[in-house]
Amino acid sequence: MVKEGYLYSEDHEWVRVEEGKAYIGITDYAQNELGDIVFVELPELEATVSAGDQVGVLESVKAVADVFCPVSGTVVEVNQGLEDEPELLNSEPFEQHIFVVELDGELPALMDAAAYEAFLAE
Repeated sequence: MVKEGYLYSEDHEWVRVEEGKAYIGITDYAQNELGDIVFVELPELEATVSAGDQVGVLESVKAVADVFCPVSGTVVEVNQGLEDEPELLNSEPFEQHIFVVELDGELPALMDAAAYEAFLAE
């Protein structure tokens, strides 16, 4: 499932921009590939990040995957609820952001829903 109104990275993160902030999570494809997520390492609050930086880790019963930041800015919020309930990323991948970045400039080139669907089909 790919949702309209979101932007997507090649690393399978989604970005939803609201009022200069980027809410970032993982796509349905990513959670499906990982399987049952059992641990989330969140980024540090107030960390300055650049697009492409590795900022966290997801552990599942099948694999360990890095979380990359698809935008540049400052981490202003992390989803603490995922520490206790990491499985929410499996059941609600688009409702559960992992972290929020206050943008410090233009968005990098990210895919819209149609482009991401085409990317997945490759």
